[in-house]
Amino acid sequence: MNIIRYPEKSEWQKIVERPHLDVSQLNETVASVLADVKQRGDEAVKGYELKFDHVDLPSLEVTKDEIAEAEKLVTKELREAIQLAHANIKTFHESQRFRSKKVETLPGVTCWQKSVPIEKVGLYIPGGTAPLFSTVLMLATPAKIAGCKEIVLCTPPNREGKVNPAILVAAQIAGVSKIFKAGGVQAIGAMAYGTETVPKVYKIFGPGNQYVMAAKQQVSIHDVGIDMPAGPSEVCVIADNTANAEFVAADLLSQAEHGADSQVFLITTSNKFIDEVQKELGKQLEALPRKEIAQKALENSMIVLVIDMHEAIELSNTYAPEHLVIQTENYEDVAAKVVNAGSVFLGKYACESAGDYASGTNHTLPTHGYATTYNGVNLDSYCRKVTFQHLTEEGVRQIGHAVELMAEAEQLDAHKNAMTVRINSLKK
Repeated sequence: MNIIRYPEKSEWQKIVERPHLDVSQLNETVASVLADVKQRGDEAVKGYELKFDHVDLPSLEVTKDEIAEAEKLVTKELREAIQLAHANIKTFHESQRFRSKKVETLPGVTCWQKSVPIEKVGLYIPGGTAPLFSTVLMLATPAKIAGCKEIVLCTPPNREGKVNPAILVAAQIAGVSKIFKAGGVQAIGAMAYGTETVPKVYKIFGPGNQYVMAAKQQVSIHDVGIDMPAGPSEVCVIADNTANAEFVAADLLSQAEHGADSQVFLITTSNKFIDEVQKELGKQLEALPRKEIAQKALENSMIVLVIDMHEAIELSNTYAPEHLVIQTENYEDVAAKVVNAGSVFLGKYACESAGDYASGTNHTLPTHGYATTYNGVNLDSYCRKVTFQHLTEEGVRQIGHAVELMAEAEQLDAHKNAMTVRINSLKK
């Protein structure tokens, strides 16, 4: 990891900058695939599955027999772990239910909101080197709680045309309606436009590689909503001299193993702690099966030594990390100053992995600095707020003239007249 000691504030913007990639060629490829899927539907999706995932699929939808087979392949212990995680995710997200309240802004003028679920949602679950069945729980559980009528899931199959069995089991537990064998850009296109087999959805959720992210952003311009823009996974750890170097190194590596483009960031007030963490990183890295991936991520990552905890949290807020681990003696005081972060983990035992899997919070979070403006997926992500209002005769008397004056000032005479005719009706 790159070490920076006591940087000036003028250097901070450069320090927190994420790697920038030239995506012009990538965007052209994505646009071409999306256009093809839009035009040729299932045939195009199957063609790209053969080209990119190297599997010739007779059909896209996962069958009941395949789900039954998956149930037998997942161990009892893993199934119980998935069920425990699902229960906690369900409990936490059920606590987020919207409670509507009617408000009388003036006598006779009543306004309120109703939360309405998005009817059709699409979930993208990466397969590849790390089949993220935990993400199925994170995305499908709140969708089910919200009341989405159709929950569609797309995930890439292996070369035998099979979907990872844990993904199928998690989908059954969380309440997914339909599952399709499709990955990458073609999956996003299928859910955005609809095909002969895959239903069109109104909003797409889920992580993915650069191609998937580019596809989500392109279809969001005209065709479908998306959860949030996103980039590679990242974690920031704030530590003082009381932190556990073994724990901190483990937290840094847990994100570094996601991908070579992941980024980990340690901010500390202790120079001695830097040496301790580096020793632990070297030791733990050797034992990782994904050692080469994690090593590349560490090369793009950094340790920053700052003067005090005030500067540490200020730098973290500037970075706006996806995950923020606070391992300090006074972690509650530090946490109170957090402004920009996707999800925060407090104290030495709250590892980021707990939130990734089973504590109950959602692990679909804003990355690449988007935590300054976006929150992670929650129950509201699957809902729309519809506003209502009701005016009585008294309500017209209370606000009618103000409406007339404002509409006239904006030179919108028809708007003014819509209220004027009601005012006049009260004089008869």
